[in-house]
Amino acid sequence: MKNSAFSLVILAACVCLPGPIIDSSAQNLPQPRIRTYYIAADEVMWNYLPQGRNMIGAPSPENEGKSNATTYRKAVYHEYTDATFTTMKPRPPQWEHLGILGPLIRAEVGDVVKIIFKNNTKIFCSMHPHGLAYDKASEGALYNDGTGNSNGGAVPPGQTYTYTWSVPERAGPGPGDPSSILWVYHSHFDEPRDMNAGLMGPIIVSAKGSTKPDGTPKDVDREFVVAFSVFDETESRYFESNVLDRKYVPGLKFTDPAFRQKYLLYSLNGLIEGNLPMMTMRKGERVRWYIFANSNEDDVHTPHWHGQTVLFNSMRMDTINLGPMMMVSADMVPDNVGTWLFHCHVNDHFEGGMQALFTVLP
Repeated sequence: MKNSAFSLVILAACVCLPGPIIDSSAQNLPQPRIRTYYIAADEVMWNYLPQGRNMIGAPSPENEGKSNATTYRKAVYHEYTDATFTTMKPRPPQWEHLGILGPLIRAEVGDVVKIIFKNNTKIFCSMHPHGLAYDKASEGALYNDGTGNSNGGAVPPGQTYTYTWSVPERAGPGPGDPSSILWVYHSHFDEPRDMNAGLMGPIIVSAKGSTKPDGTPKDVDREFVVAFSVFDETESRYFESNVLDRKYVPGLKFTDPAFRQKYLLYSLNGLIEGNLPMMTMRKGERVRWYIFANSNEDDVHTPHWHGQTVLFNSMRMDTINLGPMMMVSADMVPDNVGTWLFHCHVNDHFEGGMQALFTVLP
C-alpha cells in the first residue's frame, strides 16, 4: 500500500510538471513585410552637362580652365524588373531629378529589405546601407573583420549577391524627426573611389503605418532627394580609363597640385549649372526635401532655397548645414509662385556650378 501511495504521488507530480510553454498568440503575429529590389551596378558614360550649357545664367568662373570634357566613364546603380536583369525598370517622371543616384529604396519600420544585386561592371563593388540593420553577411563592406569576403563587400564582375537589411525602430524617425527620414547606400569595396565613380543611392524610411499604398508618407504631397556632391574624378575607379579616353587637361602633370582641382565637379545629383531636371511643386503643397552630402573633404555644404523657407530641426530656415555624408530632412509649404534658385552657398561651390532650379506653380 505504501508503495502504491508513493507511486500515485510521483505520478501526480509528473502530471503537474510544466511542459514547454507555447504562446499561441505568437503563431499569429504578422510577419515582416519583405520589400525586394533588383539592383545592378552598370557602367555608363555620364555627362555632367547634358544640355551643353549653363541653364542658370549665373557666372561660373570656377569652371574656367577646367577640362573641356563633361562626360566621363562612371558606374551607377540601376533598378531592374526581376532577377534576370534584362529589363531596366523605368524611372518615374517625378524622380528624374535623381540624376546619377541609384534607385530609391523605401521601407517602413518593421520591414525587411531584400536586395538582389548584380555587378555588371568590370570592377569589384558592393552595396552598404547607412542606418538599417544587417548581419555580417549583408554588411557589404570589405575590411579585416575576420570574415574574408563573406559579407558581400567585394562582389566580382558578373556575379550576383543577395543582401538582407532589416528596419528596426532605431532605423526609423526619432522623436524630433518628421514621419520619414533619409538614409544612403553606396559601394564599400574601395569606398572613396567607388563613390567618386557614382555608386550611391537613397533610402527613405517611414514610421510604421504612416504611408500611403504607394509607400509615400501620408502627411506629404511631394518629395525631392538631392545629393550635394563634389565628384573628384581623379579619385574615381575609372580615372585611368578616362585619361586614356583623353578626358584630361593638357599641359598638367598628374603630380601637379593644380591637377586635382581641374577635375572637381560641383554637382547636384551628378549634374552641374542648372542641368538638373526641373523640380516642380504647387503652392500650398506639403513638400519634403531629403538632402545629403557626398564624402569628399570638399563636401561641406549650405543648401539654400530662394523665395521659400523650410522647417529643419523644428526651426524656420532657408539655409541648412551639411557635413560629409550627413543626411537631413526639411519640410516646405511653398507660398511664393515662380521659378527659384536652389544652390550651395559655399562660394567656390556656387561658382563651380552647384546650382539648380525649382518651380512653384499656382
